[in-house]
Amino acid sequence: MNDADEPVVAWHEDGHDRHARWRSESGAQPPRRVVVADDETRADDAYRLACEGTALLWRGDFQNARQLLKAMARRTDRTPRRAERRKHRTEPSQVQAFHLYRQARGQRARTLGMLLVPIDPGHVVPLRRAPDVREACTEAYGPDDRPYVTSLRELLGLIGAHEWREKGVPVPALGGDRIHPHYGVFSPVRGEYVDLVAEAPLPPDATVAFDIGTGTGVLAAVLARRGVQRVVATDQDPRALACARENLQRLDVAGRVEVVQADLYPDGRAPLIVCNPPWVPAKPSSPLEHAVYDPGSRMLNGFLSGLAEHLAPDGEGWLILSDLAEHLGLRSRDELLKAFDSSGLEVAGRLDTAPAHPRAADPGDPLHAARSAEVTSLWRLRHGSGGRSPGR
Repeated sequence: MNDADEPVVAWHEDGHDRHARWRSESGAQPPRRVVVADDETRADDAYRLACEGTALLWRGDFQNARQLLKAMARRTDRTPRRAERRKHRTEPSQVQAFHLYRQARGQRARTLGMLLVPIDPGHVVPLRRAPDVREACTEAYGPDDRPYVTSLRELLGLIGAHEWREKGVPVPALGGDRIHPHYGVFSPVRGEYVDLVAEAPLPPDATVAFDIGTGTGVLAAVLARRGVQRVVATDQDPRALACARENLQRLDVAGRVEVVQADLYPDGRAPLIVCNPPWVPAKPSSPLEHAVYDPGSRMLNGFLSGLAEHLAPDGEGWLILSDLAEHLGLRSRDELLKAFDSSGLEVAGRLDTAPAHPRAADPGDPLHAARSAEVTSLWRLRHGSGGRSPGR
């Protein structure tokens, strides 16, 4: 991208018009109106400006900026929303609740994204008491020798992602060994789906397996640890490919796993093919949401439609899928079963597990009714015999 094509943020400061490059890993557009803010800026004023669409470029103490962001978040979270005021009159359907929830989350992200920080060349924050963010920013953005502006919220996300990458996520299915997620790669914090892959009976002669959409490489590592002699792990995201390679090396299974850049399937067939696609058929609002939302069920349908072609004659395809979308009214069980049938597949078995994440037990969560009923399943699929899939 040429300098002239790069997004720019502009503001007036000390009697001069200024501008700088805009960086947003979430894909947010640069704010149109920017004012300078510092330690004297009141939280109420900052929140009001942010709600009106005016961004604040911070020139004060970095830790004070963090406190201001927290204060703005409190104001965002306590603001009564129209949906809440209507709740006593009309209870929204699950689909409506889901869309209201996403709308509210999007508005919250936009409001809190209005607090900006300057970054000097080399990813240095030129503010008092600012942390060293060079490594965290380099991991997400790559090297950069030019100044730019980004949102404080995004910068804190980069810092948090770097800390997770450093310490890793313990995975019980790997004997407590850790997976180290890179920024922008879905972390296996919900370990129940990994446990399903560790517990499902391997099909006969499963010496080769494909892991479709490997992400961190966690499922490929589990399969290798279970004795699968050769695993081909695919992904189309360069970050995920680098992340998987690093994790597989750490776990000492890189010799059994080949990491390949591909949109879904590699060449050939395998007696075992595993896929954990995004669970919710909705449009991501940012690039970072692609691991959660699958618009039009593209990855799910792509996996199913190509499975019979790539599956060995007596092999199995393992589809790991939550039924949260069904409880939200975004996809029905009949639609899923019909997708199996139309792809020439039948269900050989299914393993289920309940979610362990805290929101499933939180009655204050806007999607509590759906989350509390959620079940994550490993569907064991094989070549169909022409009959109806017994998967209800």
